[in-house]
Amino acid sequence: MNIEIVLEFNKIKEQWSSFAQTDSAKEQIRNTIPYLYESELITKLRETTEARKMLDKLGNPPIPTLDKMTELIGISKKGDCMSATQLERVGSTLVSVGRFKDYLDRGKQFDIPLAYYEENLDELSFLKEEIQVQIRDEKVDDYASKLLKNLRSEISRIETKMREKADAVIRANKECMSDSFSTIRNGRICIPVKKEYKFRISGTVLDKSSTGNTLFIEPTQVGKFYDELCELRLDEENEVRRILYTLTAMVADCAEALEENQRVIEKLDFIFSKGKLSEWYDGVLPKINTERRIYIKNGRHPLMDRNINVPLNLSFGGCIRGVVITGPNTGGKTVAIKTAALTSYMAQCGLHVPCEEADVCMNSNYLCDIGDGQNISENLSTFSAHIVNVLDILNNVNNESLVIMDELGSGTDPAEGMGIAISILNELKKSGALFLVTTHYPEVKQYADKEDGMINARMAFDKESLSPLYKLEVGMAGESCAFYIAGRLGMPTEMLKTAMKAAYPDREQMDINFDNQDEAHQEIRKTGKQHVKKKQKAKVRQEDAYKYNLGDSVMVYPDKKIGIVCETANEKGVLRIQMQNKKIWIGHKRLKLHVAADKLYPENYDFSIIFESVKNRKIRHDMNRKYVEEIITEE
Repeated sequence: MNIEIVLEFNKIKEQWSSFAQTDSAKEQIRNTIPYLYESELITKLRETTEARKMLDKLGNPPIPTLDKMTELIGISKKGDCMSATQLERVGSTLVSVGRFKDYLDRGKQFDIPLAYYEENLDELSFLKEEIQVQIRDEKVDDYASKLLKNLRSEISRIETKMREKADAVIRANKECMSDSFSTIRNGRICIPVKKEYKFRISGTVLDKSSTGNTLFIEPTQVGKFYDELCELRLDEENEVRRILYTLTAMVADCAEALEENQRVIEKLDFIFSKGKLSEWYDGVLPKINTERRIYIKNGRHPLMDRNINVPLNLSFGGCIRGVVITGPNTGGKTVAIKTAALTSYMAQCGLHVPCEEADVCMNSNYLCDIGDGQNISENLSTFSAHIVNVLDILNNVNNESLVIMDELGSGTDPAEGMGIAISILNELKKSGALFLVTTHYPEVKQYADKEDGMINARMAFDKESLSPLYKLEVGMAGESCAFYIAGRLGMPTEMLKTAMKAAYPDREQMDINFDNQDEAHQEIRKTGKQHVKKKQKAKVRQEDAYKYNLGDSVMVYPDKKIGIVCETANEKGVLRIQMQNKKIWIGHKRLKLHVAADKLYPENYDFSIIFESVKNRKIRHDMNRKYVEEIITEE
């Protein structure tokens, strides 16, 4: 299990990273793990403390971002020519280095050792000044050299003269022009001439409009200056390139100093980010020991609101290696063990800790089992996940480990879970590790109470208000308070007594006072009035079927088609209906009277005309007069 995610140290790292300016410092933050060398850890904590003092005295430092500085130094060292933009970025960085040096220099008056890193920074004033003089607004400045100034002045003079010549041609030939001003085409000055006057203007056609009605002509008077202008621009480009190469060479000469600046700034950025993080959660410098003891006074989880967070006070180690914490659900047991482990973890990462005072030991590893760990894809139940984590912990634990385990032995049969919990505690005790565990099993409390090297602790609970107090009390075993909560919420006395006897069959006296229970809660009041209602079988009303007469026009549902009753209802309430080209049997529930037969046909109407074929009617007629061999066929 990832200890950083469990303790939410990954979220603290995200906040920590936001205080860093350089990519290198952010990467170092992401890779930070607990230090295992005491001297190295003490150095890292001292750096954090000094950074916090600088922040408290002087505010936030103007740390340069060093954007792409590694790439720019590499370009200069390879002998390539840097652009004006790149050189200006180098100059801006050196300006920031100067400001940072001033900040650190002011810290020396408070005798803060971190401030003396100022001496390792070189603002390279001569390089910075050269870049500032020769580069401005991401281009080589006109005054970078006398030759460049003269060339650009001459170019400007020639361009003005060419523009004046073009405007003079336009004024002299207004009737030939499509517009009253000159323009640029392919980098050359042109005038817009109507197509029909192209031979009136002496010059070179360089372009035409999309319609073809306007030609853009470079007048001869203008064109004769173009070659001179091109030569001047070529000289200007050569001079600009010479200046850029010269400045690039200067950067290359200073590459070693620039790289040293970068290393120092990245290191200081990481250190100051720790100070800013300490300032964010108001941390303090913890004491570090190797005697396997942990002492936390008014500790809190840095991600919790300090206005509502109840401080944690915890002290164990030395002879006492394990703490078994009990108490009600949602009482703060998990938060307590996570806060204790996080405090140690942060301290061992060289960070200040969010508490009033702390003395924590260095641990070779941090092991935890928190959460149900269910995983459908890996077919792990809650109990299985716990056992997998526990076995991993027991395989890696040693006498320098810090172990936290939540709900020890949960997720299975209580009796068997209790036995497993005790066996786990026994193994942890043998390992010599420091451990914090939470449980609800009374047998585990008893085991911790009688075993050397272990102690009980409980989360305080207000039995009157049924509210957890989130306060850890070391040295006393707690209760789950299930009977108190159930009783105050209305469970009857007899049920509570039954539950108590089932849970503690050997206990003679009850610790709960049932006499003060509300009379309204002395027995279960069955107030439920809802019942399951069975579906009733609908009764067929045969009289509804007999209301239809022969010849009635009816609507057949759900298709809503019209038919004629050709046989009235039988004993099952089924009628025969004449539809288009066929007769069908259908229940009366799907029919609705459309038009009654007495409104459609005269009195004593012979319906056989409608419902029988001519052949069948003739046979029936013959049957009434004599014997016939033909039969009437069903239609």
